[in-house]
Amino acid sequence: MEENKYLKDISDIKQLMNRSSRFISLSGWSGIFAGCYAIIGAAIAYYYLLPSGEFLLLQSHNFTQIVLLLAAVAIASIFTALVLTTRKAKRNNSAIWDHTTKRLLVNFLIPLLTGGMYILIKLNSQHYGLTAALMLIFYGLALVNASRYTIGNVKYLGYVEIILGLICAAFPGYGLWFWVFGFGLMHIVYGSVMLINEKN
Repeated sequence: MEENKYLKDISDIKQLMNRSSRFISLSGWSGIFAGCYAIIGAAIAYYYLLPSGEFLLLQSHNFTQIVLLLAAVAIASIFTALVLTTRKAKRNNSAIWDHTTKRLLVNFLIPLLTGGMYILIKLNSQHYGLTAALMLIFYGLALVNASRYTIGNVKYLGYVEIILGLICAAFPGYGLWFWVFGFGLMHIVYGSVMLINEKN
């Protein structure tokens, strides 16, 4: 009996240490909203900025508008994630900004910003074909790299994004659809899984 209690105490201590070293306030709704924003943005790009059905890899006079649209999707996703995550953190009486959060952001931003700069270099060289693939790959790498500092299965989302990016690289003409699947549908699926886990 004493041994079982001792083992339970050790398990509780390990769980507390794990929770204190990982960011646990991510909201499932933030993933769902991010996916919806991505799908809406892609729909606007496809129906209004690419009226002839061109693919994103092709150079067009609407390319600047597409880049701005992508930026708007990213800003909306980040803002929504901050609002929902802050609300969840307050509800759980946990800190939103601490050393764990800083480590999470650093490990997430290093691959993401590196990929962003590389994509800009490729675009400046008039190489558009692998833009969607590179976005998926570097985003996936950022998720995997940051997964060490967050509770959940975000690394699996990262693996899926990387695989989708590699497949997209083999079929560059379908970059928009891979982008929708990776940034849109997969975020909705992942956010839904997070919500289910939160309720259990």
